[in-house]
Amino acid sequence: MSASSLAGNDIANALFANPYEGAQFSGYEADDEAVRTARHAEAIPRMTGHLDDAAHQLDLSATGCHYLAHGITEDLASMQDHTAASAQQTTGLALTAAQYDALKSLLGGGRLYESSQRGLGVTRVATDDDTRVSIATYRALAKRGLVTADTSTSLYHSQKITVTEDGHRALTQPRHRAALPTAAATAPKAAVAQGARR
Repeated sequence: MSASSLAGNDIANALFANPYEGAQFSGYEADDEAVRTARHAEAIPRMTGHLDDAAHQLDLSATGCHYLAHGITEDLASMQDHTAASAQQTTGLALTAAQYDALKSLLGGGRLYESSQRGLGVTRVATDDDTRVSIATYRALAKRGLVTADTSTSLYHSQKITVTEDGHRALTQPRHRAALPTAAATAPKAAVAQGARR
């Protein structure tokens, strides 16, 4: 900061204004007391002025450092809030098991394409190793920004599917466990009820 540099310059000027009071050299007459007193009387106000200026500049520098530190703290807090909001948006609704599996299978690449079925165009999704993905599942992932398709090419020539950064983050969450089928879940209760009747 310029204030710190100016403070350093003021301190250097204060030292420069300090009268020379070193050892005497042979061949040079020593200054008498009156000369030294006059030199000090002239130098002290100059040195005091430079030191006052240095103190002022250092005060400005401290204020600038305080504002800078406050700004950095606010920026970091804002960035953390943004990251947390982004993560919450990504993981706010847990992926279903089918969505998780589809997203994971698309990590290796996939394609969105139009195929003809009974004369009608049907949009399909497949991974690069030809695993089929439900179009409804793909659309749910795309709506949440977890996958994206390269729309610069036609669906008839297939569009490349890429898992986004949010998609990669979603895959770091635990896979949602599918609930037991209703029949399987209620079977033990039915058996208990029958046993009670006997």
